[in-house]
Amino acid sequence: MKRIPVFFFILILTTLSGCNKTATKKHSIPELIKSGEFAKAETVLKKLIKKDSTIRKYQIQLETIKRLQKEFTLTEDDITRQLVKYYPNLSDSDLIRWEEAGQLEMRIIDREKRYFHRAVGNFFRLNPEAKKLKESLDGKEYSGGTEFRETVIPGYFKSGIKKAVTFDSHKMKVNYTVTLNPNAVPEGEVVKCWLPYPRVSSGRLTKVEFLDANNEELIIAPEETMQRTVYMEKPAVKDSATVFNVSYIIHTAARWFGVTPNMVKPYDKSGDIYIKYTAERLPHIVLSDEVKHLAKEIVGDETNPGKQVHKLFYWIDHNIPWAGALEYSVIESIPQYVLENRHGDCGMQTFLFLSLARSLGIPCKWQSGWYLFPQTKNLHDWAEVYYEGVGWVPVDQSFGLINSDDVRVKEFYIHGMDSYRLIINDDYNRELYPPKKYYRSEPYDFQRGELEWSGGNLYFDTWTYNMEVEYLQ
Repeated sequence: MKRIPVFFFILILTTLSGCNKTATKKHSIPELIKSGEFAKAETVLKKLIKKDSTIRKYQIQLETIKRLQKEFTLTEDDITRQLVKYYPNLSDSDLIRWEEAGQLEMRIIDREKRYFHRAVGNFFRLNPEAKKLKESLDGKEYSGGTEFRETVIPGYFKSGIKKAVTFDSHKMKVNYTVTLNPNAVPEGEVVKCWLPYPRVSSGRLTKVEFLDANNEELIIAPEETMQRTVYMEKPAVKDSATVFNVSYIIHTAARWFGVTPNMVKPYDKSGDIYIKYTAERLPHIVLSDEVKHLAKEIVGDETNPGKQVHKLFYWIDHNIPWAGALEYSVIESIPQYVLENRHGDCGMQTFLFLSLARSLGIPCKWQSGWYLFPQTKNLHDWAEVYYEGVGWVPVDQSFGLINSDDVRVKEFYIHGMDSYRLIINDDYNRELYPPKKYYRSEPYDFQRGELEWSGGNLYFDTWTYNMEVEYLQ
């Protein structure tokens, strides 16, 4: 066996020593966070902030560390306790196998395994054998969204709907409340709150009627605001919750475009729509070589935008299952995360779809808010695609393909949308109205609300939200 010269050991020790020194440099902080050296990163950041507290990126990096710790709260013992009912003979090798497969989300934080707080629920979604096992013991989990899609959407076509014409109109009263925990801020401090407010948009949310708010003074963002809000302020009262509430009526309708290849005309590539909505928008609309290569691999030789969207939709539906997501503010690049982990929630699937479509020169954009089905309601994100000769067409990648022999029903969400949508956002990562001073709890999407006071942002763990819906028509 060859002997390694002593100077190589000296070189290695010198290199390691250099790495430790480098860890205190400003540019190394993202790497420290990425590698899970939170304590070291925190120490460096606090020193930097003490020197200059006005540099926003340091505050954001420190906040990211805190948020990641809130996301990865479970220990290995916690995970074992949750899984032992289904796997009485659970072993360390089982956990490692599932971790390596990306089915049990974990990261090392300060040399300790920490699991995503939704890791077990996601595991039963992402591992087919585990899903069957759970269903055999607990029964099949009810999905209000699936029931809606498989009962309501077929009824649309039985009623004889026409392309690009609104139908199934509804009127819904929405009552939305955000409640800040007692003593989350000192007594007398003014709490600033931005609540989600509807946008008249896309011919599907056709009218908004403001009803009431529990503040006499409020500001409703202008109609053209891309992430629309109603803004209020209140002083905190000792030992009491601070409550913000708004109610309104929305008028909604469904649309189905049934896009066929012959309906789609060649794009005007010099037009504003094409230029704006095929551009890269880092960090979450990514036109990397990897994204471009994957998009080309999926669509092959197909050049018609309608057929390309069809192929992208099918590929994501078959290859990127839905799973509960980390808060978006802790993810460096959502499309990259989805491709690495092969799963994502509605917004993550949508960001991947937008990246793939734009890489092919297909104009598309973000839209989000809530779905308000009679069976269930929740935050939700989807997309709109622009076809020359047709206009903007909704695409709900997360709702996917419906289990039906009727292809119109099966593919409804490739070029149609139901009428139970509360549209709040026609874009993402836009400044709120009036502007928010501190880093947002959700800097990209906006569906729950945002709160702050003179001391900083108020994160999601300091307040709760509640949506009540009354179906008037």
